[in-house]
Amino acid sequence: MNHEKSASGAEPIVRLNKLNKHFGSLHVLQDIDLTVTPGEVVVIIGASGSGKSTLIRCVNGLEEFQQGELEVDSNPLLPNGKATQALQKIRTEVGMVFQQFNLFPHLSVLDNVILAPMKVRGLNRSTATETGERLLARVGISDQAHKYPAQLSGGQQQRVALARALAMEPRLMLFDEPTSALDPEMIGEVLDAMRELANDGMTMMIVTHEMGFAREVADRVIFIDKGRIVEEGPPETIFDTPTEAPTQSFLSRVLKH
Repeated sequence: MNHEKSASGAEPIVRLNKLNKHFGSLHVLQDIDLTVTPGEVVVIIGASGSGKSTLIRCVNGLEEFQQGELEVDSNPLLPNGKATQALQKIRTEVGMVFQQFNLFPHLSVLDNVILAPMKVRGLNRSTATETGERLLARVGISDQAHKYPAQLSGGQQQRVALARALAMEPRLMLFDEPTSALDPEMIGEVLDAMRELANDGMTMMIVTHEMGFAREVADRVIFIDKGRIVEEGPPETIFDTPTEAPTQSFLSRVLKH
């Protein structure tokens, strides 16, 4: 794999080289070439079923790929889910926030946040609690620490999920349509927390249908259509002057008022 450094001089934290993914006879990802550098916010857009979520699920090994190369923080993932010591390392360094919150209903908000750092990183409860309380404050729900998930709104639960991912001190955060399961009035509070994270310099790969948010926070927008990267560039280029017909067609539909 080509190990040239990016124009900024930073070694990319994510590298995909000619990545291909199949679900049976369906060719879901086709020859994906992509690098993400530290501190970069990459937003992936496209129609439902275009392969966006599959792409970021491949990045932390939740989905297997069949051909090509994939490295996260110089740790290679192998095709067809072949075991590699790198996988566990990648999963401790990569945080992920899903459409669904996946919180443990029998644990308090704080205990949901501190469980993984204690189990995986070996933190003692007092250190983990201090970190957990700081992160809950960071996402604006410190007053909910001792409640249970069922007592929270969807937006609050998603912010707990974000704090839980941050508690592992990830080098990379993946977001798979984190607001798509939320009521409209709750979307803004989750996007605000993500916006703050981007402003703090977190490396992020975000799949979203929130185009205004994408325009605002992305360093680079990737448009995927039928499993291929059709177009990529700065948000102002992609949204204002897209050059490829599939991009133009997609944006004309989703940007209609």
